[in-house]
Amino acid sequence: MTSALGAGLDATWQALRDRRSGLARRAWETVDLDTCIGEVHGLDDLRVPPPLQAFDCRNNRLAWWALQQDGFESAVQAAVARHGAQRIGVFLGTSTSGILSSEQAYRERDAQGRLPAWLDYRHTHNTFSVADFVRQHFALQGPAFVVSTACSSSAKVFANAQRLMRAGLIDAAVVGGVDSLCLTTLYGFTSLQLVSPAPCRPFDADRNGISIGEAAGFALLEWAAAPSDDAIVLSGVGESSDGHHMSAPHPEGLGARLAMQGALQAAGLTPADVGYITLHGTSTPANDAAEDKAVAALFGPGGVPCSSLKGHTGHTLGAAGIVNAVVGALALRHGLAPAGVGTRQIDPALSAHYLLDNLPLPLRHVLGNSFGFGGSNCSVLLSRGAA
Repeated sequence: MTSALGAGLDATWQALRDRRSGLARRAWETVDLDTCIGEVHGLDDLRVPPPLQAFDCRNNRLAWWALQQDGFESAVQAAVARHGAQRIGVFLGTSTSGILSSEQAYRERDAQGRLPAWLDYRHTHNTFSVADFVRQHFALQGPAFVVSTACSSSAKVFANAQRLMRAGLIDAAVVGGVDSLCLTTLYGFTSLQLVSPAPCRPFDADRNGISIGEAAGFALLEWAAAPSDDAIVLSGVGESSDGHHMSAPHPEGLGARLAMQGALQAAGLTPADVGYITLHGTSTPANDAAEDKAVAALFGPGGVPCSSLKGHTGHTLGAAGIVNAVVGALALRHGLAPAGVGTRQIDPALSAHYLLDNLPLPLRHVLGNSFGFGGSNCSVLLSRGAA
């Protein structure tokens, strides 16, 4: 994982332990907005390797940087040796893809409105670009596709990989998500009056909107009939589509509750088994209230400890699901439920056990929520060892 918190798992976990945010007010591109962003520094100077130069754009640079971390490339190469390139899939989530390249190209239109010749839509802006980039980098030959369901995108890829494994089509999969800063996202969410001028404060009494961030994260999933006791296991995924409104959640959190229930049922677990929840927690009044009702309905008021990572990284949109999954896996490994940052006073109207301080816990099962526009909801349940 690479985000505004840093590159790699060690940097990420240290920031979580230190309760440090990566959000800051800074100049970026041509943006003229009163807001804070979660920027990954150094992407402008990074380049993808020459054989894949056609894919060069901010989104794929971010993907490339994340792939270089934590021995991930070696792990994938070892999986290829075990299973064969045809038996490994690539399933990634994104909402922006390389749209920034097209935004920049639009400024350079000629007198007839033609875009510059340097724009390569297929390898940059095209939604499939990031999966094609990762697939070609590893020379994988299994099925590959991109899920683009807004903020649930890189959570839903876990379900897709699991289904294809159960169908016997693959033995392993590279899953994850990448979303990078672009003008469409920043100005689009501002036009919806959803962006806060200060770093976002999930579940705070004075929360007033989101902060936009960027991130890339990957996980290697492999089928195991008998996982080891210290393995991180994908024990359940739950999906729902409530379709309540294009941009607002169901006010009672109906779709969110259905997704969490589905993950628990798939894992054969009860709400009491879950030790920590990484909330979607966007920091808007409507989203936090709806998710709080869903969590309270399923786990009881003041029940399972939970927090949102949006105060750390900003809302990473199509990468939000993999960010939650990576942090959930780290929480299981280290036995610590990380607190949110930026939140000062919990909204008294909300009843969830929202953490303002890190909480050491002997965690066995953690749940991650990712809820997208249009009611596309997904919850991913990870376990330490066999569920």
